[in-house]
Amino acid sequence: MHAEYGNKMAFSSSMGAEDQVLTHILAGIAKDCNIFTLDTGRLFPETLDLLDNTNKRYGINIKVFFPDATQVEEMVNKKGINLFYESVENRKGCCHIRKIVPMGRALDGAKIWISGLRAEQSITRQDLELAQWDEKYKLIKISPLRSWTEKQVWDYIHDNNIPYNHLHDKGFPSIGCLPCTRAIKPGEDVRAGRWWWENPELKECGLHKND
Repeated sequence: MHAEYGNKMAFSSSMGAEDQVLTHILAGIAKDCNIFTLDTGRLFPETLDLLDNTNKRYGINIKVFFPDATQVEEMVNKKGINLFYESVENRKGCCHIRKIVPMGRALDGAKIWISGLRAEQSITRQDLELAQWDEKYKLIKISPLRSWTEKQVWDYIHDNNIPYNHLHDKGFPSIGCLPCTRAIKPGEDVRAGRWWWENPELKECGLHKND
């Protein structure tokens, strides 16, 4: 697929466990594979350290896309630095500026979008398909790990000595922005630590939902 599509194929990595699996696989196919990540400006230091370590480990260059500074300034000055706790509307607005707009720039010109989503991650992803048309970004979205279990992900990471975010060892199965992510308690859903103040069916930032 890389030989056919080249840089028209893009892999979006959030530096999560699943994404590290795919980075390991893609880097083994081609060092110039088009891998990018979004730096929202509110990431954990551990996530940024992993980005650097991953580039060095595989000899690759994961492209980093940032939100527009003017848009962030206007939003924060109007609604406050922690506006996302106030309402779902505010939180989605923050995600839009910090994630969705930069994602649009990152996927500009791409025909294939590779994601690390898995169907069992949350109730919002149970209908995830291996390949589907993404209406928001007008391209084909592929989720190679769709049917993988969490155990399969971690077995692969440990078997291949893949670098991962050590917040995972501290109860963070899903890691996003620092103020919107917490560790989970034993028995909680793997997405319970993301936007924990909201109902489960709302827990998407908009990147992976055609709404």
